[in-house]
Amino acid sequence: MGRPRAFDEERVLDAAMRAFWAGGYEGTSTRDLCEATGLDRSSVYNAFTSKHELFKRALARYLDAMTATQAEILGDVGQPAGERVRALLARIIDDEFRCRGDGPSIGCLSVNTTVELAGHDEEISRLLDRDLRRRLDALQAVIEEGLRAGDIVSGRDPATLARYLNAVIAGIRVSAKGGAGRADLEAIAATALDTLIR
Repeated sequence: MGRPRAFDEERVLDAAMRAFWAGGYEGTSTRDLCEATGLDRSSVYNAFTSKHELFKRALARYLDAMTATQAEILGDVGQPAGERVRALLARIIDDEFRCRGDGPSIGCLSVNTTVELAGHDEEISRLLDRDLRRRLDALQAVIEEGLRAGDIVSGRDPATLARYLNAVIAGIRVSAKGGAGRADLEAIAATALDTLIR
């Protein structure tokens, strides 16, 4: 029987996730991961086999948490659909400032990873695609509900509107990473809402 691990795997994944989130996959060295997690190099590799595997698991943890939060907001049937979309955009902006610290936002690990790796890492692309489908499904469901109820208005089909909102969210995150202020991000969100909500 193997020895039990002498560390909290969830804590290690969270620490690695924050390191990758701040530095990107290529920009985060094994030394950075050791410093972030408090593990030595051999412990990192014994537990996770490779930097790539650790990244994949940290990214999956991030995606699951972020998508669950968004799905919870969009699934709040006590609010009209349009207000749920408004609440989601407000939460996205709040999250960017919560992660900002003294400098610009570190953005969204999903968006950052899409830009850095999605074109040439098949495993990571599959993770991102699965997450995108979940987010688009949640957005499309709330848009369909809003269209039926009349508080979301558009001549576009729900799938197209879901992709539009997803692009707005990504744009807010990229703008925040570039240093945009809260008023600028709120203006982006308000413009998107003007196209959808009565």
